Amino acid sequence: MNINNYVHHSTGTHIDYANGILAQLLLALPFFLLLVVYIFTAFISNRRHKHWPIRRTIFWALGVLCAIAAVIGPLANRAHMDFTAHMMGHLLLGMLAPLLMALAAPMTLVLRTLNVTLARRLSNVLKSWPIRILGHPVVASCLNVGGLWLLYTTDLYAMMQRNVLLHILVHIHVFLAGYVFTVSMIYIDPMPHKSSFVCRAVVLTVALAGHSILSKYIYAHPPHGVSTEQAEMGGMLMYYGGDVIDAVLIFMLCFQWFKATRPRMEQCSKVSNYHPC
Repeated sequence: MNINNYVHHSTGTHIDYANGILAQLLLALPFFLLLVVYIFTAFISNRRHKHWPIRRTIFWALGVLCAIAAVIGPLANRAHMDFTAHMMGHLLLGMLAPLLMALAAPMTLVLRTLNVTLARRLSNVLKSWPIRILGHPVVASCLNVGGLWLLYTTDLYAMMQRNVLLHILVHIHVFLAGYVFTVSMIYIDPMPHKSSFVCRAVVLTVALAGHSILSKYIYAHPPHGVSTEQAEMGGMLMYYGGDVIDAVLIFMLCFQWFKATRPRMEQCSKVSNYHPC
């Protein structure tokens, strides 16, 4: 069903066809451009340096496709009528797409492609205090999970269904907050401001708990304009679908933690016969 046939769950308001199509195009176009730019940059990098891992490009392409599927096409159209479809879009846009795109190491690709002067300027930007604040696990978690609580426990969800600009801004925030949260937890690209594994593990645990509690809250307290049945389906999808993606995030953080401590463990084993480590 097209967006022009959409009638909000119980309010009787709607987004007209032209504005709906415009919103979808505005949301999808940046992701198409990101896919083209990444592939072009990888091509340039392969000519100047050693071969860029194909798995990185595949991760990026899959992540972009997940994001595009959430903002344009059948799922995006259905999300205006069906809260379960909306929640599927949230999982794709705010969780799976950021994870896949983070695994593609886009900043590493950009830095190895730029000339020395531009690469240093970009590095200086990444080392700046605004990036340091935004990239801190606590701040990233508040923007990500806190934004979802604001969306589903206030009238913001109903408002975004009636206002095209707000609809676009919410989707942009969901993706960017999800991406910043992901890269603040697992370091695939070089990070000028690194947090300890203990800090990230604690923040990740709290953030995942907040996400799970929100899904249960949605199940018991449907957002404005959402039927009880759809809220229950959407809450369960958010809970179990989010757990699958969260499990990958936890595994990667633990694996990186293990790799970071393994050299010390091996060194300790070599000298254990002489000195305690």
